[in-house]
Amino acid sequence: MPGNGLTRIWLQRGWRAWLLWPVSVLYGLLVRLRRTLYRLGWLRSERLPVPVVVVGNVVAGGAGKTPVVMAIVQHLQAQGVRVGVISRGYGRSNRDCLEVLPNSAVQGVGDEPALIQRRTSAPVFVATRRTEAARALLARYPQTQVLICDDGLQHLQLQRDLEIGVFDDRGVGNGFLLPAGPLREPWPRKLDLLLHTGQHPAFAGYRANRALANHALRSDGSQVALADLTSGKPLLALAAIAQPRAFFAMLRALGLPLARTVALPDHHDFSQWAGNADGIYTVLCTEKDAVKLWAKEPSALAVPLTFEPEAAFWEAFDSNNSLWERRPRRA
Repeated sequence: MPGNGLTRIWLQRGWRAWLLWPVSVLYGLLVRLRRTLYRLGWLRSERLPVPVVVVGNVVAGGAGKTPVVMAIVQHLQAQGVRVGVISRGYGRSNRDCLEVLPNSAVQGVGDEPALIQRRTSAPVFVATRRTEAARALLARYPQTQVLICDDGLQHLQLQRDLEIGVFDDRGVGNGFLLPAGPLREPWPRKLDLLLHTGQHPAFAGYRANRALANHALRSDGSQVALADLTSGKPLLALAAIAQPRAFFAMLRALGLPLARTVALPDHHDFSQWAGNADGIYTVLCTEKDAVKLWAKEPSALAVPLTFEPEAAFWEAFDSNNSLWERRPRRA
């Protein structure tokens, strides 16, 4: 996630954004050229033997796509559909194609893929090229009926059957392409489904309700009620996500008296974490951060995010179920 200074520039068309605008024009030309080369077949895209659903962002930075991925995986699993997930594994320490397992080192597979595997138990593979991850997953789990691609709207090497764009309250910001604005590609562009994870009143897509659970998780999976944390040790809340202040605000809205907050860069690895060395705080974090932080701070508590798209979104999503009701692949 870009620094706060650049993020502020992206919210309006001020003089700093206009100063960067010529570079964004060049970027836009390159984006269009690349799309044209794929459309003409001069750059090769790959069609997989199972349907592919891509969940991604048109804007840079997190907009809540990982909760969307997990919600879709669990929705399909509840219908008996065999689902696999592929991801680049942003921020991981190597470029190998790997299966994400419960005991995988988070630094090697990425925090978001590790969280998806932990929450859903679905097969998850990571690779720099998502097509490589997909082939490896299908080879290992040949009965997979549908693949969910975590991010990848701009990964044109992989053909897809359904595209879901995720937005938050930033919308499209100032409407400029990178680096003058937050857009990864020209907008508007066709998407099969749009899902908004914030409260923006003018957004025309489907909405999702996001809220923190009324409990936190210990590293062993047991729960502790948030109401029980209002007394005792002072609370330290930390977040290494795209919008950490939103997490802090949600905790305060639940009545938790935060003595200290620590906002870290998205995908921070916590390898040097010593913010509670004297143990005076109870540390609260997101589930995404916990998969890395627990190695350094075993007593940290992860506060889960409850996420539920509106019923109309699921109705629109399920209208495509003929894609994943195809006969499963045979070993």
